[in-house]
Amino acid sequence: MRGRFLWERPFLRTVTMLTLSLALQNLLTYSINLADNLMLGAYSETALSGSALCNQIQFLLQMLVSGVGEGVVVIGAQYWGRGDLRPIPDIIGVALRFAVAVSGGLFLIVLCFPAGVLSLLTSDAAVIAEGVKYLRIICFTYVIFAVTNMLVASLRSIAIVRLGYIISASTLCINICLNYCLIYGHFGFPRMGIEGAAIATLVSRCVELGIVVWFLKFRETKLRLTLRRLIRIDRSFLRDYVKVSLPVLLSQAQWGLAQMVQTGILGHLGAAAIAANSIATIVFQIISVVAYGAAGATGILTGRAVGEGDMARLHRMVNTFQVLFLGIGIVTGTLIFLARAPILRLYNISPESHALAMQFMAVLAVTSVGTSYQMACDTGVIRGGGDTKFSMYMNFVSMWFMLVPAAALCAFVFRFPPVVVFACLKSDQIYKAVPVVIRLWSYRWVKKVTRGAEESV
Repeated sequence: MRGRFLWERPFLRTVTMLTLSLALQNLLTYSINLADNLMLGAYSETALSGSALCNQIQFLLQMLVSGVGEGVVVIGAQYWGRGDLRPIPDIIGVALRFAVAVSGGLFLIVLCFPAGVLSLLTSDAAVIAEGVKYLRIICFTYVIFAVTNMLVASLRSIAIVRLGYIISASTLCINICLNYCLIYGHFGFPRMGIEGAAIATLVSRCVELGIVVWFLKFRETKLRLTLRRLIRIDRSFLRDYVKVSLPVLLSQAQWGLAQMVQTGILGHLGAAAIAANSIATIVFQIISVVAYGAAGATGILTGRAVGEGDMARLHRMVNTFQVLFLGIGIVTGTLIFLARAPILRLYNISPESHALAMQFMAVLAVTSVGTSYQMACDTGVIRGGGDTKFSMYMNFVSMWFMLVPAAALCAFVFRFPPVVVFACLKSDQIYKAVPVVIRLWSYRWVKKVTRGAEESV
């Protein structure tokens, strides 16, 4: 039993520390959204629904930026495994250009056509009106968010993860304090409602970037990133980066777009469905932070193992990871189910929204087991091992040929209840485990992406 698995204490300690560090960062990040969610939910259900739609655009941006950043993590972790950090600043410089271009393009679209973008997600005029107020301010955070997250991803590639949760903790404190002042008009501030929440987030994003720049200038000693090194890069690394990162970017982009389409399907079922989906989603994100932290940690460790070239150890690591992922999934699902009623007592929402949120979270309690396993195996092990195309192909087929058409039929043709539509939208978290397991056990995902190495092992 011990020969097939890797239960060594140093290894488990490393996995645990990386997982908990990334989980804490995710927890603090999602807590920012939860704070907006709770405070706007207490202020107005319409404001809550409006911000929830805008957060889908933010989610799309987050997917795009993380796709750009994952390229850095995959390549950087393998160079780190080889003990060669010199090419990493050039890779980061290339990735920053992509991140700024993507976030800048989304900023211009949202700034020029806020109502048009939101009308794709719902037909409720009152919700669109509230969302436009929020979107016209929050769009100015997009480029700032992209630059900050790219720099944090570059540090994550060499297992520097503590900075992420320091940033998120500071942002959470600032965001809650400013929300309290600006949404409700306390301490002499104007009562701004949803616009106050947007301003609070904008200020928080600026502080985040300031902390990262300070850390890179005064505390970071491995990569020694400077503005000059990020601008004057070796452009020959552009091809290396695009080869690895473009499939991840396309995968994340289609995932973000699919989530917007899913929100649009639920959004056309009424404001109650929008509010219930927003609450259920943020609760899932909060409770599942360990699963996503485990995926991030295994991506780093798998990339390093591939870079080192120890295949026997890699096989044992993968077997151990799968056991951990299943355990995390079962615990996550149980917590979501048990937390439903206590969390919903914090919201001032209609009985219809309350009932739908209870049903939606019951669905997530089941599908989160699949999410914790197949998502972590896919984006953690397989992608971390250098195979960035598998996820792109799998999600393309799953989303656009199976999930979205089936959910649209359930919602608009068969007129099924919202909970059935929601369950259909989340069913991919279960059935995608089949192709993921097949790919994982084939070990064809092990690919060297560093220069001077063979393409596959």
